[in-house]
Amino acid sequence: MTPDPRTLYTERLGERRAEIAHQEQHHRMLGHGKLAMAACGIALVWLALAQGAFSILWVLIPIAGFVLLLVVHEKLLKQLELRRRAARFFEKALARLDGNWAGTGEAGDRYNEAAHPYAADLDLFGKGSVFELLCTARTRIGEDRLAQWLKSPATPEVVRARHGAVDELRHRVDLREELAIVAEEARSGVDPAHLAHWGEAPAAARQAASRLRVRLHTVLGLAGFAALWIHLLRAANLVALTDGLDALASDLFLVALVVNGWFLYRQSGILGAAVSAVEEAAHELGLLSEVLVRMEREQFLCPLLAGLRASLDAEGEPPSRQLARLKRRVPVRVGRLVEQRPDHDDRPVDECGVRNHNRRIKVGRWLNAAGDMEALCSLASHAFEHPADPFPEFASEGPWIDAEAIGHPLLAEDKVVRNDIQIGGALRVIVVSGSNMSGKSTMLRTLGVNAVLAQAGAPVRARRMKLSPLALGASIRVTDSLQSGVSRFYAEILRLRQILDETAGPLPVLFLIDEFLHGTNSHDRRIGAGALVRGLVQRGAIGLITTHDLALADIAEELAERAANVHFEDQIADGKISFDYHMRPGVVRKSNAIELMRQVGLEI
Repeated sequence: MTPDPRTLYTERLGERRAEIAHQEQHHRMLGHGKLAMAACGIALVWLALAQGAFSILWVLIPIAGFVLLLVVHEKLLKQLELRRRAARFFEKALARLDGNWAGTGEAGDRYNEAAHPYAADLDLFGKGSVFELLCTARTRIGEDRLAQWLKSPATPEVVRARHGAVDELRHRVDLREELAIVAEEARSGVDPAHLAHWGEAPAAARQAASRLRVRLHTVLGLAGFAALWIHLLRAANLVALTDGLDALASDLFLVALVVNGWFLYRQSGILGAAVSAVEEAAHELGLLSEVLVRMEREQFLCPLLAGLRASLDAEGEPPSRQLARLKRRVPVRVGRLVEQRPDHDDRPVDECGVRNHNRRIKVGRWLNAAGDMEALCSLASHAFEHPADPFPEFASEGPWIDAEAIGHPLLAEDKVVRNDIQIGGALRVIVVSGSNMSGKSTMLRTLGVNAVLAQAGAPVRARRMKLSPLALGASIRVTDSLQSGVSRFYAEILRLRQILDETAGPLPVLFLIDEFLHGTNSHDRRIGAGALVRGLVQRGAIGLITTHDLALADIAEELAERAANVHFEDQIADGKISFDYHMRPGVVRKSNAIELMRQVGLEI
């Protein structure tokens, strides 16, 4: 029987809070124990030195007790922090169910791009965004991967593979909890780009000089030290040596010292950079290792997850073994770092013991696997928390969208109003008219966001949804720019140009255009809008446009069976305006602008 998300989260949160309270009690007891050991030690020192009551060696007993308590306390504090992270994990999950999640998670503002064809228009990133609702990833690479999936539609084959993974992960709350907990430490301490570059880059020391030069300097150094020993033995009258040979030994030592000193000086920059890179990478891998080792222990059934798990192994070794070897080999002598290979040898080089002939740590592969797993867990959490949301179906022919009872996923379930919409085949354009605040723009965002979720591998907010692969282009939230000297109208026509350019791509375009050419006069708007819509239809696109200008509703009549008019309307009763947000066929025949102005106190 499928567990209720709220019940399960509430139970788990209660368990974690009880564990936190229990461990905090132990934390206080250990703190008092350390104070007692410290006081006992001070008392024993006073009695031994001032009173001479017994040997000072008795103070070793409280010292040993203090050290033991310190070790136990540190371990307890680490466990306590993990329990607190788990509690935060379930608190955020319940906040999402309660609709109180906006502003409490990762907003993903850094992924907003002004040039992206739909990210800003569909509220994919930012406070209260789709990304904030979905993202449970605790590493930078996991957040990057989820953002990438939202911004770039995947093929139906890839999406179906993600469906299998999400379906398997959605009920594995324990795994998602543990991954979120262990990944939190790596959140701010791991730079994925830097770590992947380090893991796959050739060793810098191998490119600096040939092995022959290193061996010559090594031989010279050994000869210099041998000459020094001969000189010292002759000074101690332990060996018989002529003055000439003694002087030659002294000169050889000085030459070796100067030459090798100059060589090391010349190589110090390369060696320092390499050692620093290894130490930094080892630290970042240490932070990421908990995630990798947790994934390593898991067994999966679906091909995508099983493939991610298998990708962690290299040369038949799991990450835990490779990371253990890295931990042992990082603090080696710098001499290992300058051990060279001939320039023509392209095999991996042992740099501080991290790389060798037979194995090379696949950092990029590990990062990709960790990022994919966290992104899939984010989608799985959303699927678990919205069990009524289905996975979409994909049509073999298109362009096509058929959605039954579709709603906006950012709205709470008790507030969302659902509508049916079908576009494709002969019908290519839907013109949406309606009064202010009636739901026109929300309808565009609803369709767009669900198309994004469908092609990212997530469930959709609908009773049923079927679509063909589509590229998206939206002009909903277009603003002017004082710094760039761009008016709203100019910004809009630039976006429309971008949508037209998208039609040259491999996928049919779904266009979503709000208040078509709002920044110009009615005459130019009518001519321009008609021409642009016809151009989009001729290029194989489908989409929705909204308008307050009822003259634009004639576009549907001009395109005949290729277009249709729908509308949203309001009801005014006792001077108050209300909306039901249901989409109806036909053109709206009334406006509420005057009534809205009166309601805010303007005298009309």
